[in-house]
Amino acid sequence: MPRTDRAAKVIAAPLERVWSALIDPEALAAWLPPTGMTGRFERFAPRPGGSYRMVLTYTDPSGAPGKATPDSDIVEARFVDIIPGDRVVQAVDFVSDDPAYAGTMVMTWAVTPLDDQTRIDITAENVPDGIPAEAHAEGLASSLANLATHTEH
Repeated sequence: MPRTDRAAKVIAAPLERVWSALIDPEALAAWLPPTGMTGRFERFAPRPGGSYRMVLTYTDPSGAPGKATPDSDIVEARFVDIIPGDRVVQAVDFVSDDPAYAGTMVMTWAVTPLDDQTRIDITAENVPDGIPAEAHAEGLASSLANLATHTEH
């Protein structure tokens, strides 16, 4: 059954800085991987219809086997929409032979200015059954905390 997960955070950084971190591949590779993972892009074209391929590698694969290989997850994503200063919408697929990770998850990253701060809301629709809700919530919260650390300076 399709599931929708949500997460939000107010970040003590201006909208322009947070927005830049959402569309810059070097910034994304630095903050997007949750705790316990590192990330790198094999391609990245941030425009509607553009796509990216990101390899997320577990720093300790013994506790969380990867979806694509024993130590990694691979994400194939397409940018559905990019509205500067407002939202990024991505159609995300996990590379995996396990049908529990099949299906396209739609992730919306919406930003709202709050004086000198920025609220960011993540909505993940059609989350694959293989991703436990609690683990996904922890991962989203970790990525948001990383984003705050990356942009609050």
